[in-house]
Amino acid sequence: MSRIHFDLDVMRSFVTGIELGSFAKAAGRLGRSTSAVSAQLKKLEDQAGTPLLRKAGRGMALTEAGEVMLGYARRLLELNDEAATAVHGVQLEGRVRLGLQEDFGESLLPEVLGRFKRAHPKLRVEVHIARNTVLMQSLESGRLDLALAWETEPRPPYGQHVQILPMCWVGTDTGQLPYEPGEPVPLVMLDAPCLMRTAAIDALDRAGLAWRIAFTSASLAGTWAAVKAGLGISVRTPLGLPNDVRTLDASVANLPALPKLGLALYRSEAELAPVVARLAELVLQRLQTT
Repeated sequence: MSRIHFDLDVMRSFVTGIELGSFAKAAGRLGRSTSAVSAQLKKLEDQAGTPLLRKAGRGMALTEAGEVMLGYARRLLELNDEAATAVHGVQLEGRVRLGLQEDFGESLLPEVLGRFKRAHPKLRVEVHIARNTVLMQSLESGRLDLALAWETEPRPPYGQHVQILPMCWVGTDTGQLPYEPGEPVPLVMLDAPCLMRTAAIDALDRAGLAWRIAFTSASLAGTWAAVKAGLGISVRTPLGLPNDVRTLDASVANLPALPKLGLALYRSEAELAPVVARLAELVLQRLQTT
């Protein structure tokens, strides 16, 4: 059996179309005609020997084979882009300063920074894990080049919206509530000021539900430990939740609905240095696959 050599340009059209939810949008993003992208998809399916897409309503959805292909395509493109960056950027030196919420550390740092350091071995990467207010202050004062943070007012002048995430009530992995109906809702929260602490209290107040602060912590690690111990429930987004906690169905738990929260990648300057721009690109790519 002869080996199959997949075309990376075809793979990029496939991945871009899935991530944008439209192959017409992918054609515009990649500077190709819609018919050219359609031809690429047909070529990919011919090479795979099986359909990768199926009709779903007015749109398209991945087949089981398509889901497998998408995972491999992303990995191939990541390696290709990493190799290109490494070849052209190996002599780059200096430092990049990235600020992150604690929520994103475990999910972003190993993969994104690992790739970045392999491509730019002479660069020094400084990561600052901090709360939203501190990140914004550090960005404004020039102590950070990039900051992945929640969208709040006032917003820094240079930022790129990433996605909207729902705030969720979070409890133990059993889903069992640590209080009885009619009792004040025990809250496990970060120290004030905290966006999600405020959102939880406001939602409970509007719903006329009694609450109490059962546990406060300066770190998410302490928050998760208290939730796992059954001391109360907390509020976060689904991004970066530990495996041993779970989001609660608000309607089933008789809890009020919570607002959504925007996530953005902020930068300190309008024009970024090439290495900072590359790190920003890697962070955005990783979040698009979350």
